[in-house]
Amino acid sequence: MLFFVHSLCYDTTFDICYVLFNVCNDGAFPPLVILLYNLKCPFNIYRRKKMGELNGYQLGVIGALFLSVASSVSIVICNKALMTNLGFSFATTLTSWHLMVTYGTLHVARRLNFFENKQVDMKTVILFGILNGVSIGFLNLSLGFNSIGFYQMTKLAIIPFTVLLETVFLKKQFSQKIKLSLFLLLVGVGIASVTDLQLNFVGTILSILAIATTCVGQILTNTIQKRLNVSSTQLLYQSAPFQAAILFVTGPLVDQYLTKQNVFAFKYSPLVLGFIILSCVIAVSVNFSTFLVLGKTSPVTYQVLGHLKTCLVLGFGYTLLHDPFTEKNIIGIIVAIVGMGLYSYFCTHENKKKQIMIDLSPTSQVKDKDTNTPLLGHQDKENHFEVKKAAKDSLV
Repeated sequence: MLFFVHSLCYDTTFDICYVLFNVCNDGAFPPLVILLYNLKCPFNIYRRKKMGELNGYQLGVIGALFLSVASSVSIVICNKALMTNLGFSFATTLTSWHLMVTYGTLHVARRLNFFENKQVDMKTVILFGILNGVSIGFLNLSLGFNSIGFYQMTKLAIIPFTVLLETVFLKKQFSQKIKLSLFLLLVGVGIASVTDLQLNFVGTILSILAIATTCVGQILTNTIQKRLNVSSTQLLYQSAPFQAAILFVTGPLVDQYLTKQNVFAFKYSPLVLGFIILSCVIAVSVNFSTFLVLGKTSPVTYQVLGHLKTCLVLGFGYTLLHDPFTEKNIIGIIVAIVGMGLYSYFCTHENKKKQIMIDLSPTSQVKDKDTNTPLLGHQDKENHFEVKKAAKDSLV
């Protein structure tokens, strides 16, 4: 019986020992039970700590995804009214204004101590900001030089290209189930949104450049946050000025080439100004949630979320704006939603398996202690240095 008890896991062992020995010894706990309980307690504390961190992380991811979807769909509807109904078609310049307002809002938030600024290598931030700004310009140029159908195909190509880059350069593995779900998603979105395909050499080159810069920019957004240990807010605050600057300089030129109009000669009525201000306000949430989702999930998940937004925009366009809607759109959206559901299910299932393997690893607790100890030691050294410095300053 004792051998049987010892062969069970900690939880079951303690429960059985409690029942057997409590009955036999009138409630007195023998040393064996006390020993097993003491062995079990650190594991339970560690497990509860990890489960609490995991639950908080999952709530953060859900909040980021919801904020991204809500803000993106809102800004698409707002910009569609601004560009289609009011004739303001200067998309690149408007994006530069979005980033300026975003930076201004984050600057005020930092001054009010809503977050702490963390300095990142200036060269990294500048190159990262310029790359993201250039990718926006290439996407707009791709839309201008290609048909709507080919532009949608360009956006669809971002997912497989991102998977390829992460597999080759970051050694990230994607299971066959996830690849299948992504394939269903792309097929569904393609059926729902791609209408005509008209190819031309310049448009194709611009599309390739747009895909490459967008994928690299989104992968860097995820990688920089994790490797340099900066939050989405800190990275956005550092890089927004450079993104805004590159688009503010090139935006009017790109828009004038595409629309044959000058953004500075446009007649700004109060209604147009109102929609521009509303668009800029919503853009703060869009930009923040973009960095937040990329930091908490992955570039592929962010692109999947983007295609969910496409389906929602198509649905809202039909419901609110009475856009044309066919059976082809309905079938495509259904297939895309099935692909998204499968992707979400497979990702969640695989993440749970990985978490279980990490929790069951005998070195997980040791690693947790090892990662905490140097930080505490470093903090103590810093505090000691600050006390010495303060004492020295007081003597001076």
